[in-house]
Amino acid sequence: MKSQLITLEGMRTLKEELDYLWRTERPKVTRQVSDAAKLGDRSENAEYIYGKKRLREIDRRVRYLSKRIEILQVVDQLPSDQTRVYFGAWVTLLNDTGGESCYRIVGSDELDPAKGYISIDSPVARALVGKSEGDEIVVQAPGGEQYWEIIQVSYTQG
Repeated sequence: MKSQLITLEGMRTLKEELDYLWRTERPKVTRQVSDAAKLGDRSENAEYIYGKKRLREIDRRVRYLSKRIEILQVVDQLPSDQTRVYFGAWVTLLNDTGGESCYRIVGSDELDPAKGYISIDSPVARALVGKSEGDEIVVQAPGGEQYWEIIQVSYTQG
């Protein structure tokens, strides 16, 4: 089951996507479908068929976002003990071969490997929560166990 936690920035992003889909994208696609429908035979009208499919995708995403936003809990307070890893933390890790990685623990709706955002539900995040700088963690990965040392915990990027 997905965690119901989200950062303030993550919530803003979801609300912006919902607003864009509902106020901009859906009306635009609805107009395109209406225009395509006026062209005649809908069974062979690619613009009409694609537009209807796109409308279903938009509606599905709007329903998902609306329901998800209702149940999400925004975490916008820093923990009292900022030396430990909790939701929202930036964590720099050192692996057993000397390679460094930096991750931010976020909600499942914010997952973005390119930014280093990992879900609180991931095995790495679960192993990190509650730990401090200098602690070692072991993560069960598909290729076997991975060993990491926490070299920095921060609640601000950089």
